[in-house]
Amino acid sequence: MQNQELLEHFKIHEKLRFESDDGQIWLDKNRMLLFHSQVLEEIRKSLFDSLDPKQAQSILVRMGFTAGQQDAELALKLYGTDDNYDVFDIGPALHGLEGFVKSTITESEVDWEKGSFYGKVHCLNSIEAAIQLETSGRTHDPVCWILVGYASGYSSMFFKRYIVFKEVECVAKGDSKCVLVGKPVEAWGDDDYIDYFKQDPVKQQFRSIESELNSLRGAPSAKQPEQGELIGQSPEFVKAFTLLNQAANSPINVLLLGETGVGKELFARWLHQNSGRSDKAFIAINCGAIPNDLIEAELFGVKSGAYTGANASRPGRFESANGGTLFLDELGELSLSAQVKLLRVLQSGELERLGDNKTIKVDVRLIAATNMNLHEAIDQGRFRSDLYYRIATYPVEIPPLRSRKSDIPLLARSMVGKYAPLYSKSIEAISESALQALMDYDWPGNIRELQNIIERAVLLAPDHGTIERQHVVTGSNSQRTEALPTEYQVSPAGDIYEHLLEENLPLKEFEGRLIKAAMEKTKGNMTQAARLLGISRRQITYKIKCLEEQSSTQKNSDSERLK
Repeated sequence: MQNQELLEHFKIHEKLRFESDDGQIWLDKNRMLLFHSQVLEEIRKSLFDSLDPKQAQSILVRMGFTAGQQDAELALKLYGTDDNYDVFDIGPALHGLEGFVKSTITESEVDWEKGSFYGKVHCLNSIEAAIQLETSGRTHDPVCWILVGYASGYSSMFFKRYIVFKEVECVAKGDSKCVLVGKPVEAWGDDDYIDYFKQDPVKQQFRSIESELNSLRGAPSAKQPEQGELIGQSPEFVKAFTLLNQAANSPINVLLLGETGVGKELFARWLHQNSGRSDKAFIAINCGAIPNDLIEAELFGVKSGAYTGANASRPGRFESANGGTLFLDELGELSLSAQVKLLRVLQSGELERLGDNKTIKVDVRLIAATNMNLHEAIDQGRFRSDLYYRIATYPVEIPPLRSRKSDIPLLARSMVGKYAPLYSKSIEAISESALQALMDYDWPGNIRELQNIIERAVLLAPDHGTIERQHVVTGSNSQRTEALPTEYQVSPAGDIYEHLLEENLPLKEFEGRLIKAAMEKTKGNMTQAARLLGISRRQITYKIKCLEEQSSTQKNSDSERLK
């Protein structure tokens, strides 16, 4: 079939939507761009002016390769059940629809079973050849680098093998047409041409220059630190990560600042794992999750008989972290008496267990975190200024998610990889419209909220399918429940609250019912139940323990009454 017949047969034009009110163009679920050919001309000129020709050509090849992969993925997704050869021919038709070239496959030797491939493509009206002739005239070498990248990316994705195309004739060098020849990468042998398809030529050049400069300065080459579970490339993230990295191998106490849900504990764990204490314990405690009358015992330990119920001596978190790192989350929630004792430990490296006068030496690196404005807390008499100056020697501000939105695609894909196995699912991708919905949201709950939304999206998405926009239920579209399956629809929040008030349900009992419902929904998995409720596992463990004690007390009371 000819290109136009293919487009009509597969109704591809119907997949193209212009949503000008939103400033978006879509080809099915893929967001597209429409721009002047002069823009591509300027991009090519800038690349060749700034870089070595081979590096500029390699970047254009990889641009085309990515575009080809995207179109192949679209063709397979929409029409993969049709005849393989017809669906494969959609590639040239799509490239023509996108305005790059009119391509015709003139030779093809494809054996889907054996995995063999040879192809020849004739190309007319190549935009790259036209730009070359209009701006610089004829050349001795082929110039259609985006075209060969596209053909290679499309064939590689479609054929599930690494296929490489090469331009053997080009209008820009006086030929009557542009001709591409493609075959598996190994069939090209040691041809240097394969180097054009390798990644990051510019990075390699900059690293080489950096190495030379360091050599001239007599400085050793700095090793880029591994980010581990910390994910991000935005300037805001890089700034915070750089500060963190500079403190990693020093004994300095670090104060992590930032809104709730930005991932302070994850930053603290990275700091510990990349310090000289990584082989020792990392102990984390949420100061806001433990009642004030118990927090001192948790931090500093207890001597047997110190108070009713203290039947045995036990160490506190400081002793458990000896030689390692102690992470105090929500530090601003500490009582003033606990703050005094904490300051003493930080100043002297010594502590006393509750109810004991024996001094115990500890060597602990402290990482503290808070979303509280400690300066205001000091002014209000809720936080000691001497403790603040002790812990705030090295503050690191972790940016909110709305300030680093360019990291959202990276974070979302990483989270899909984490949650899909938990629900025994294989998720192929996140659609561009779903990613756009994530990018348009302001994320008041930061990383933690993104985790919850991605986990829910994984649950709603079909196995071996794609996370679509209707699966992404953010705060801005949470009322649009009509898009969800019936079993996931909920009543508006106002109806729930109205019902609870009419029932005269005490707050503690409501909390107990909510915790019970979360535990039932997750079949007793405390970690998942805590995630559903937006609290830590330690918090839900403590609350369940209190509920069990309350239930036991009530049963004993009922039994006594029956007697």
